[in-house]
Amino acid sequence: MIPSRRADGPSPALATALRLTISALGASLAVLGGVMAVIAGRLARRVVTPAVRQADTVLLGLDTNAQTVTLSRTPDTRLPGRYGLFTSGSASYLKVGTVLSETDTAVTRKLLTHIAPDAHLSPQAAFSGWYFDQPEQLHLAYSSEAISTPVGECPAWLFPPEPDSAAQDVWVIHIHGRGTTRAEALRAVPVFHDLGITNLLVSYRNDGEAPSSRHGTYTLGATEWRDVDAAIAFARERGARRIVLMGWSMGGAVALQLALTSAHRESITALILDSPAIDWGVVLRHQAGLHRLPRPLVGLTLGALGSRWARPVRGGGEPIPFDRLDVIARAGELRHPMLILHSEDDGFVPADASHELARARPDLVALESFRTARHTKLWNFDEKRWSAAISSWLSSVLDDPARASGS
Repeated sequence: MIPSRRADGPSPALATALRLTISALGASLAVLGGVMAVIAGRLARRVVTPAVRQADTVLLGLDTNAQTVTLSRTPDTRLPGRYGLFTSGSASYLKVGTVLSETDTAVTRKLLTHIAPDAHLSPQAAFSGWYFDQPEQLHLAYSSEAISTPVGECPAWLFPPEPDSAAQDVWVIHIHGRGTTRAEALRAVPVFHDLGITNLLVSYRNDGEAPSSRHGTYTLGATEWRDVDAAIAFARERGARRIVLMGWSMGGAVALQLALTSAHRESITALILDSPAIDWGVVLRHQAGLHRLPRPLVGLTLGALGSRWARPVRGGGEPIPFDRLDVIARAGELRHPMLILHSEDDGFVPADASHELARARPDLVALESFRTARHTKLWNFDEKRWSAAISSWLSSVLDDPARASGS
């Protein structure tokens, strides 16, 4: 008689097959997990490594008779306004103006920098919101300064106000963003100069002008603020009594850390933030979405950035203290009036966190929301509106002792 097979369990052959399948699946998951960890480490390294300017535009044509330039069509190159173009060859930097025509693939703009008939330019270029790239182009008196910081002497530009200015004790300290230099903030100098305010454009560790830190990596504002804090001390020694912090992109994160941490908080009168990185989690998730990266990879990347164990894969440096950088969670600690200028179409740093901070602290935060303009290109897109928003808001703050004192 043949014994019947048990109905409450798999046959030995099936059990063996299941064990082999589970083992193979486990090995595959382990390999996948290892690959994801390596990719997360590389992404983390990219986040904290000082960026080198990358060509993002193709120069398709140059008409030296009409003084026009034709560029590949991108969301940036087709924007209205005045911009800069990093090139190589006969010129390293060009100013471009009005869009004259465009097709599905190309945009022709007016050249605002004269190009000689025999000029030759590389087809690879980088479109920029800087516009001014040298302080002399503002036609204002300035001096080059060196600020003593924890990492060494950091270069700065100082634009004094007119001698008869009634705001001699007010200084604005401009804090540039990730992967750029203090030249990024040159376009903001005139609006503050017109208000009679001293402008100080600073550099900070690892930005290519200031000294490097020991590991040469960014901490997304967690340590960079110390160099700008030294700039506040420098300004106070020169007679500043009221400090305005103007932060661009990651410079906004630096400014917020100063507002929360600086020993000179009592001297800070106001913050003005252009396209600020307020929540790095939002920024990294947005960037991952643009590159169609899986969501779990973002979590792994944030973990690699914030953990000591991941130091070798992210290129050294201290862990990023995301809890300390989370200004939304720390909104209750803020005490200085703040103007945020941000575009809903930023394309790099979403405006979500700016809206969230404005909702969390409507008593302190004013949000000037733009459309169409791209990341840190609000001045370029609508200089008149951008300048008027800053001038009007800051004048009201400086004229109100209660707001200026953060009470």
